[in-house]
Parts: sequence; C-alpha cells; structure tokens
Amino acid sequence: MGRQAVLLRSIRGIHQGAVWLCVLLALGLGPCHARAEIFKYQDARGRMVFTDHLLAGRQYRLLWRSGVGSPRGKRHRYRARMDTRNSYRNRGRFEPIIRRVAKKVRISPELLHAVIQAESAYDPRARSAKGAMGLMQLMPATAKRYGVRNVWDPEQNLEGGARYLRDLLKLFKNDLRLAVAAYNAGESAVQRNGNRIPPYPETRGYVRKVLRNFLAERKQRASARASSRS
Repeated sequence: MGRQAVLLRSIRGIHQGAVWLCVLLALGLGPCHARAEIFKYQDARGRMVFTDHLLAGRQYRLLWRSGVGSPRGKRHRYRARMDTRNSYRNRGRFEPIIRRVAKKVRISPELLHAVIQAESAYDPRARSAKGAMGLMQLMPATAKRYGVRNVWDPEQNLEGGARYLRDLLKLFKNDLRLAVAAYNAGESAVQRNGNRIPPYPETRGYVRKVLRNFLAERKQRASARASSRS
C-alpha cells in the first residue's frame, strides 16, 4: 500500500457516507484490499488529515480498518492509540529493562527492540483496535498464557512478549522469519500455510519491518562495540 494522506478542508453539507467514500478512494483503498487502515490527526493549522500510515510526532486516532480475519461490518471493541512522539526518549528509558528481560529469557535484546519498534514505537500505553496492549502489544489471551497480571506494566509486558517470542523461535526451529510472522498472525496461521509466512499483506510487511529493524539494531551494536575498543 502506498503511503498517502488526504487533507479534508471541509465536510459541511456532505453526507458522512460520501465523505468516507472520498477518503477511501483518495487513499487508494477499496474492496480489493485484503487489509487497510485509516488514521486521523489534526495538523498544526487545525486541519483534519486522514492517512493510511503512521508518522512520528503525531497523535493518531484509528477510524477504520478492514482486513483478513475481520468480518464485514463488525466493529472493533477498542479505540486504537499509539503516541510516537516520545519514541526516542522512551527507548532510553526502557533500555535497562529490555536488557534485563532479554538476559532472563535468553533472547536477543536487538530482536526485542526490533519488535517493540514495529509494535508500539516504545509507547507503553499503546493499544490496537483488536485489544493488543503495551510495548509488546500483548493480546489478553497471550498475557494470561504467560502469567502477565498487569499488561500495562512495562517489565511484565516485555517479559510476556519475550517469552512468547522465544517459544515461537523454538516452535519454528529458530527460523526468525516464521517466528516473527507468527508473532503477528499467530502460530496457527503459519502452520496452516505449511510453515510459511501467511499471504497477508500486513504480516508480510510486518516481517520485513521487524527484520529491517533487527539488522539495524545489530549493526548499531557492532559499531558501538568497535568504538569502545578503539
């Protein structure tokens, strides 16, 4: 999906259904899309902007989502929230916890960083329209499965997500691509597709994003090590 935004100057006198149709068509979203989202934010001049992607420094509200696994006409129970404005500061704030949890669970801290960047942009209060919560975007069932009592507690959330990710790596014999795909779409979705990445645009994009983040994290760590030796 191309990254696009629509500036809505005025909707007075226009039927709400017509407004949505205009927004969908302008963003290039329609019935043929397997998955799509529309977010809304207000720019510095007070104008309403609709977009199909997130940008740092904006407070968004998810208005609409379609996609695989979402029955037609069914509304999600939760209002999505993700504040990306404090990502850099929160990264430093949670760095010691990430290192501690990674050591405890025996998983790469770079992988945790890569997943957190993709899932919540380090916003501990992030929530998806489907109800996933916190830094690692744990669903209630996953939180319960891993004994997370307070999903909004950053360390508990991190440990639950890290343990789930570790178990997925074991399940898929350390195939990072499949483990990351399963974290997004569920292990059963990967297994149903013959232990391959499910053909969902969201999941495939998610895998590419996490792997890109992971490689960048490893490169950054290697550079820091080299600098410390010199």
